Amino acid sequence: MEPPDGILGEAQGREKSSMKYLIQGGMVVTPRGSSHQDVLVENGKIAAVGTEITCPDAEVVDASDCLLFPGFIDSHTHFDLKNALAHSPDDFRAGSKAALLGGTTVVLDFATQERGETLVQALENWHRMADGKSSCDYGFHMSFSEWNPSLKEEIRVMEQEGVTSFKLYMAYDNLRVNDGEMYEILQEVGKIGGIVGTHCENGDLVNVLVKEQKAKGNFAPSAHPLSRPDVVEAEAVSRYLRVAGLAGVPVNIVHLSTAKALEEVRRARAAGQDVYVETCPQYLLLDDSHYNAPFEEACKFVLSPPLRKLGDCTALWEALASGEVDTVGTDHCSFTLAQKANGKDDFSKIPNGIPGVQHRAQLLYTYGVGTGRITKERMAAVLSENIARQFGLFPQKGILAEGSDADIVIWDPLAEGVISAKTQAHNVDNTPFEGFRTKGAARDVFLRGEWVVKDGIVVKEGRGTYLKRHQSEYFRKTGK
Repeated sequence: MEPPDGILGEAQGREKSSMKYLIQGGMVVTPRGSSHQDVLVENGKIAAVGTEITCPDAEVVDASDCLLFPGFIDSHTHFDLKNALAHSPDDFRAGSKAALLGGTTVVLDFATQERGETLVQALENWHRMADGKSSCDYGFHMSFSEWNPSLKEEIRVMEQEGVTSFKLYMAYDNLRVNDGEMYEILQEVGKIGGIVGTHCENGDLVNVLVKEQKAKGNFAPSAHPLSRPDVVEAEAVSRYLRVAGLAGVPVNIVHLSTAKALEEVRRARAAGQDVYVETCPQYLLLDDSHYNAPFEEACKFVLSPPLRKLGDCTALWEALASGEVDTVGTDHCSFTLAQKANGKDDFSKIPNGIPGVQHRAQLLYTYGVGTGRITKERMAAVLSENIARQFGLFPQKGILAEGSDADIVIWDPLAEGVISAKTQAHNVDNTPFEGFRTKGAARDVFLRGEWVVKDGIVVKEGRGTYLKRHQSEYFRKTGK
């Protein structure tokens, strides 16, 4: 199956940058190794990567003592999200600007097909929210909330529109599908070489455990993790992978948070299944002790799956370093403290989600690369190349190579800062990483050859374009 027209060609809907840049003195970072090389940018593409490149009419950009990463990709954002509890203040305009500041040049957001809607209607809804507003490039995963013959026929339409990844929920009564529907969806998506990512929590158990906590008089945020214990995730991961094994397709698990769930992944892989795993910074750096704080502080940490034990954090860091965890997204879904306060008397009414798209790379560099838990090469893999390969964007995105889009992050490894709600670009008044010290930051960012961030300041907004994506490379790899 060949990539759709344009996926490896010119950016859709935007003119290519006519500027030439010669980025000199930096260290190009790839998953396979790092070396000091220059990068020549011309017509929105990388024209050359090498040593002693000359181009008299190019503007020289000094990247001495800096690292050069391919633009980071966040494959898990929820911008402009509306649900029964709240509407996220981070729309595509605000969220994508925050993304750029963190070195993220592509986001893959979740378009949700509400019950009764067609997939085409859902895709149109998300285009209306993003087109002409996003400051970074963007694509969409399509989330199913039901399954019927009409939706089955639309999967081919989604492929034509460049949507080749889909999402399922095993929790939330208004979104989840049953196991039989899951099996059929996995098979149908497999026919186009797409990939399905799934939110793995046992929804029936969550519903019962939420009622159980309330019956005990537990209405504070501390009841949230008790209503969604690690076994709830592990059971769902096990069931999902057994269904996927029956369907015979590679699959993705989004925001995996526990050591027990990781064991289920290992079991499936040992049996020969192709399973890909995403985790998020919050599951690496935060633990469930935060839920014991007063409501005004604890509510900031209410998300699903919830924060886990320190042992889970350690297990995930080790899995990230060893390659068992493939990607790191954010699950960015922000709400203000006032919106969170709607659940002051009932933890189940606190809008679930946290901001994070701006700080993902800083956190991973500071607390991963900076502490020796992972290498900078591994960081390039899990924040960029692996994501591009998994979601049908490689080699247009995810790599600094001749012919690829000139999405480049000039990373200053010595830049120091402190994360604060007062200084972040997220359009909310809180962050779960308040007070976290960082070392390393995106000094400059190029998006398809345009210099969009200079010295940590966004200088060009609204330059993002929609990305039509092709078949998942991981599906191709299986030969299925």
